Amino acid sequence: MNDEAKSSVPFPTFGSHERVCGNCKLFIPHSVDEKKGWVGHCRLQADRGLFPPSAPECNFFAPRGVASPVPKASPERPRVIRSVAPVVRHQGESHTHSPDAEVLSMTRDELMSIFLEASGLADVPLAPKWEGGTVVMKPKDAAVQAKEVPIDSLFHKVVMVRDRLRTLEQKINAHPKLTDTEKVEMQQYVTRCYGSLTTFNVLFREKSDQFVGQKGDD
Repeated sequence: MNDEAKSSVPFPTFGSHERVCGNCKLFIPHSVDEKKGWVGHCRLQADRGLFPPSAPECNFFAPRGVASPVPKASPERPRVIRSVAPVVRHQGESHTHSPDAEVLSMTRDELMSIFLEASGLADVPLAPKWEGGTVVMKPKDAAVQAKEVPIDSLFHKVVMVRDRLRTLEQKINAHPKLTDTEKVEMQQYVTRCYGSLTTFNVLFREKSDQFVGQKGDD
């Protein structure tokens, strides 16, 4: 929609007591949707995509016009902090480190991959043969109009589901109150979810990005 069309649709206003995204300074107006009206995105949660300002606020809510609080420094006795920074190794290079240091050795590519995945910016490529394609959902009744969805949009949602499942796995493994038996049981459910989603593996360009379930899962 062009700028002239945008200006004809006023941005909705909300009372200061209304706890909605439109009152949060992290919400950025983007464009006007023909059905939803104004939509925008969140500075902190880019993976949410575009949504209306009337959406309920989240835990990151920051009121407009209010400065972020600055934590007061409290006097504490000095502490010795042991370095846990990862050490990036170059091919053919050896390194030494202090016996008291906890060292995580990895390549530069592995380190960048962790940063990208943690920030939600990891670029998962779509297989070239599907680029620009369309998924058509055709009902049995010929009188009912078929639904077309760009494959790029479907692939983006599939990748988000995959990333959320991976995050769930990490949280299960690191949960301090779950027993090993409970963790294994929950992991099985996650693995079965992966198995149910292997149908979408044909969309991924790289095999390492695909879903992997238990043997025998559909």
